[in-house]
Amino acid sequence: MPDSDPRRSLPASRWAGVTRLAGAAAAAGVVVAALALPAVGGGGAVFVSAAEELNIKPMELKEPSLTQASTVYDARGRQIAQFYDQYRKVVPLAQVSEVMRTAIVAIEDDRFYQHGAIDIEGTIRALAKNLSSGDVSQGGSSITQQYVKQVLLNSATTDEGRSKALEASYARKLNELRHAMAVEQKYTKDEILEKYLNIVYFGDGANGVEAAARRFFGIPAAKLNLAQAATLAGAVQDPNRTDPGRGRKARELLLERRNVVLDRMAQLGRITPEQAAEAKAAKLGYKGVPQPNGCQASRYAYFCEYVRYELLANPAFGKTQQIRRQRFTQGGLKIYTTLDTKMQAAADQAIKRRVFASDNAVAAEALVQPGTGMIKAMAASRTFGDSARRKEISYNPVADSTHGGLVGFQAGSTFKTFTLITALKQGMKLDDGISVGNGYTAPSTSSFKNCAGQNMGIPSWTVTNDEGTPGFKTLRTGTWGSVNTFFMALEQRVGLCETVETAKSLGIRRADGKTLQEYETFTLGINEMDPVTVANAYAAIAARGRYCAPMAITKVTDTATGKTAAFEPSCRQALDAEVADATAEVLTGVFTDGTMRSVGGIGRPAAGKTGTTDGYATAWFAGFTPDLAGAVSIGDPRGSQRYKLSGVTIGGQYFGAVAGASLPGPIWKDTMTAALRGTQAKDFVPVNTSRFGGCGESCAPVREEPDEPLAEEPEGLQDQLQLDDQLDGGLQGEPQDGQQGGLQGGAPGTSPQAGPAARED
Repeated sequence: MPDSDPRRSLPASRWAGVTRLAGAAAAAGVVVAALALPAVGGGGAVFVSAAEELNIKPMELKEPSLTQASTVYDARGRQIAQFYDQYRKVVPLAQVSEVMRTAIVAIEDDRFYQHGAIDIEGTIRALAKNLSSGDVSQGGSSITQQYVKQVLLNSATTDEGRSKALEASYARKLNELRHAMAVEQKYTKDEILEKYLNIVYFGDGANGVEAAARRFFGIPAAKLNLAQAATLAGAVQDPNRTDPGRGRKARELLLERRNVVLDRMAQLGRITPEQAAEAKAAKLGYKGVPQPNGCQASRYAYFCEYVRYELLANPAFGKTQQIRRQRFTQGGLKIYTTLDTKMQAAADQAIKRRVFASDNAVAAEALVQPGTGMIKAMAASRTFGDSARRKEISYNPVADSTHGGLVGFQAGSTFKTFTLITALKQGMKLDDGISVGNGYTAPSTSSFKNCAGQNMGIPSWTVTNDEGTPGFKTLRTGTWGSVNTFFMALEQRVGLCETVETAKSLGIRRADGKTLQEYETFTLGINEMDPVTVANAYAAIAARGRYCAPMAITKVTDTATGKTAAFEPSCRQALDAEVADATAEVLTGVFTDGTMRSVGGIGRPAAGKTGTTDGYATAWFAGFTPDLAGAVSIGDPRGSQRYKLSGVTIGGQYFGAVAGASLPGPIWKDTMTAALRGTQAKDFVPVNTSRFGGCGESCAPVREEPDEPLAEEPEGLQDQLQLDDQLDGGLQGEPQDGQQGGLQGGAPGTSPQAGPAARED
């Protein structure tokens, strides 16, 4: 404690200067006390420097919003992630324990509630101490002045600005005083104390008392006890020197500082000597509780990454990326999302059960709600991170490149659904069909035209089926068997561009952001896709043709302003509702009469389509119920064309080849079964038989031989794969060198029209 009579420690000549200074303060009021500042040079320098700069008028302080953490919540309002450049959580004074308020005032400015912008008595006492020591051994700044200094420091955007905010000059101190006067006029003492406690740095990366309480002790500021409060109050004097995260020496210094605070509180009568002694006997109690920052620390890393990229890329959250990033990492936003943790758990467990994180292949799945586009879950078999040793991945395999993904995987025969829809839009009935052989060759280059009117037919290339499945195929049976030659002939009939436009209307775009490849083999899924986009397209079918853009964020609250921006689904009618109903009717048969028959259904109405690319490079399943849609992909991110899914061990099980019904289908089934548990089953809207029933001009020939009966359900894995091959077509042989390539998804090269890359299971 300072001497009660500072004259005892000062030579008479120096005390005379202090006396004159005090007299000036009394005569001119509190403003002139700005002259009583901690000495930098001799006593004369105090008068000369300050007199030149003196301006007694208050000066308004610009107070930008405090940098604080932004928090992300799931659909039920539970925190799933946070982001910050500076770890801070602003809280009202009522949420700071009374003992914390008492401790900080006792050690930093014990007359805070009695003086104005400056404590003349305290300042003169500090000046006397500094003059006697010949150095700045004691500060004289009030809590209000300290708050001003912190605001100026936090507002500085350059090193030069930060240095100026800290420079040891009387001009700076005078300006701080003028700002402090304005602050005292604008706010009550409690309001100033609240602002100070939220801005001050406590060490260990904690800005503000709430962040410090959570970081140091793992509790909110409202629950701080005497010893903890004294620790934090002691830390603000030199937070770098007493930073407990720096090791044993710093913790010892912090403990000493805590005890100084306790002694001061007892000396001022704020606590009893017995309370001080008891608190001093307690251990420091530092826990160093980790405060997660970013998606890597979240349990829901891929969904978190999608949200992060959406906030950074979408102009709805700020005009420029710099503004958006600053708001996200510094603005203390509360971001509410569509994530359903029950559905997320279902997807996580279904993938984990069949694909290990240590496997070379990566499985990814997205769940989307029909009619809203709300993304309910995003899961993958690998952990999000940057450790190559642990086979972590630092991109989002569930999303497109706009949301942190890479190039995606070729979607295979899941694209046949868009050709089916186009045929129904053009008036074909469910039993209309085409007679096809084992091979399909375009009659001419003009047989297929892209949307630019260019000829895309490839008469020199034959698309084949693996196991002979010639004959008359209807929209139903051709889809159930996923017959390549049928869908090539069907696409020729309904139009390549028309099929592309159907896909686009359902939100289909390449995962890498490039233009869709509009080649003859578009229907076979040569374009690289991501699970979110495919799941969302199928969700539109489930919603009777109502397409809604993928949605992950429902509202954002700016804690600085209190304003909330709510976001509604962005939807449009992409398909005639009855066309969507007829599509769902056909796709339900995939479970009972098609490529998913060996896997089976989910105990409620469901529809879907398997997809496997040529040579078993990648495998997919996309499907839906009236309540939920999902898409599962699997492939090797090292390069799916180089590292194919044949002769591989995945999830501890050996596969001669991985098809859509081998892994993606069962993952989807398990996910949907668990995700919809407790949700009442709904039926699809029945097909309008007067419009789509029977057949029109494309009925089966009278003498047409019946289709080959489906083989009985196999008992072993190899039999299942043989059945899948029989049920679905594929391209015979491998494309020539240079016709396919790509780092992740095997994107076709310079001449993809010569090398269609898709086959079904």
